[in-house]
Amino acid sequence: MQAETLQSMDGLPVDYIGFIFAPKSRRYVTPELAGELIRASRESRMAGGRPPLAVGVFVDPSLETLEAALAAAPLDVVQLHGKGETPEFCREVGRRFNVEVWRALSADGEDEASGAFGAEGGTTERGPARLAVYAGTVSAVLIDTAGGGTGRAFPWEVIPAYERAAQAAGIRLFVAGGLDPDNVEQLLSAYRPDGVDISSGVETNGVKDTTKIAAFAERVKQQS
Repeated sequence: MQAETLQSMDGLPVDYIGFIFAPKSRRYVTPELAGELIRASRESRMAGGRPPLAVGVFVDPSLETLEAALAAAPLDVVQLHGKGETPEFCREVGRRFNVEVWRALSADGEDEASGAFGAEGGTTERGPARLAVYAGTVSAVLIDTAGGGTGRAFPWEVIPAYERAAQAAGIRLFVAGGLDPDNVEQLLSAYRPDGVDISSGVETNGVKDTTKIAAFAERVKQQS
C-alpha cells in the first residue's frame, strides 16, 4: 500500500485497509510506515463516507511485538494469522490493546489441527468445529487457503458449514484466498459471508492496482 494508492481510493466502498507485519512476507511494511499511511487514510472517505478501519496482520507475534507495532501504527484490528495463537492469547490481545481481534484459520484445518496449541489449551477439533473455542475471544474469523497469501482459492463448498459454525459462536465470518474482481460475484451470489478479504487479486506486477481495487469493491457492493 502506498500513499498514492490510498488517495486514489477516496470514495470507494472499502471498509478496511490492511497492513502486513509478518517480516517474511513480500508485502511487509514497518509499523512506522503503516502509521503514516493510516494517519493519511483518516482524511479519506470510503464506505459510508467514513475513513477505512486499519487492520494489522501478524503471524505468531509476542505481546511485546504487538505493543511496539501499535505504538507506531494506530490499528483498529489485529488479525492473527499464525498457528499458535490460542483463544486465551486472542482474548488478552483485545483486552490489553483495546482492539478488535480477528483469527485467521485455514479452510482445510490442517495447520491448526490437534495439538497445535500445545499445553495452553490445544484443540482436537478440525474444520468449522474449531470456531467454537474462539467464541467470546475474537470478533471475526477469516478462513483462507492453507499458508495464507498464496493467491489460491480453497474449495468454496466448505463455506456453509463455516457460516453455521460462526453464527453459533457469535463470530463474523470473512473469506479470503484467491479472490479477484472476476470471481467475487460468483462467491457472493452463492454464499453470504460477512466480508471478503483480498490482496494479490487486486495487484498488477506485485503492486496494488486502483482500477482492480475499484472493480472489486463495486462488485462486492452490488452483491451486498
